[in-house]
Amino acid sequence: MVFSRKKKVVPFRSAGELDAMAAAGAIVGRTLVAVRAAAKPGVSTLELDEVAEQTIRDAGAVPSFKGYHGFPGSICSSVNDRVVHGIPSATEILAEGDLVSIDCGAILDGWHGDSAWTFGIGPIIEADRLLSEATRLSMEMGIAAMLPDNRLTDVSHAIELGTRAAEKEHGRQYGIVDGYGGHAIGREMHMDPFLPNEGAPGKGPRLVVGSVLAIEPMLTLGTTETKTLDDDWTVVTTDGSRAAHWEHSVAVTEDGPRILTLRPE
Repeated sequence: MVFSRKKKVVPFRSAGELDAMAAAGAIVGRTLVAVRAAAKPGVSTLELDEVAEQTIRDAGAVPSFKGYHGFPGSICSSVNDRVVHGIPSATEILAEGDLVSIDCGAILDGWHGDSAWTFGIGPIIEADRLLSEATRLSMEMGIAAMLPDNRLTDVSHAIELGTRAAEKEHGRQYGIVDGYGGHAIGREMHMDPFLPNEGAPGKGPRLVVGSVLAIEPMLTLGTTETKTLDDDWTVVTTDGSRAAHWEHSVAVTEDGPRILTLRPE
């Protein structure tokens, strides 16, 4: 169920609908774990895509990315300076030290799950490890702001504060990727409103019990600016700096934020 006055309230779901979304999200979580287990030096990103599609379909779900506006993969595989929307390829071979962001979606019984995480291939340099950690912490701060009667940009502001706290802790600056962010999600993968990853609090539609947002900060070791490659999908940093991307689909509940895309231990 979606509240009709979209400008005033972030779309919300019933308790049963949230359970259905969590079932889709659990498949996404298991898929990400399977992809990470397969991600080793010498493996192509296309092979990771095949693992993802098989895992999703074996669970009785459908990859939501495949065919979405013509996208050819079941995952977005974004390596090193690629921020988001990297197309899996047989010629892109993972190597030790790579920083890999995997974004994955699945549809089960008409409901979408959407989640992403960043990890290293073998040992990675400390700057890359901290970049991924900063992005995760920013996401977690945004998740913590998923509370009844908060406004949309209260979540945005919390994500930004998470980034600034990580900068202080790590003793360096991170770029908050300009123009990209999260979104509402339900029976469609991308729904309004758009969720910026920074900004002043107290603005935008109100969160209510059952509101669902995909919270997905993207940080870089350098610039905030990106460009899209000739494939019309892959987004890369303009200065070649490495990027990280973490995402969970999260619901507002009376008992606090509920992550709908949990991964198995």
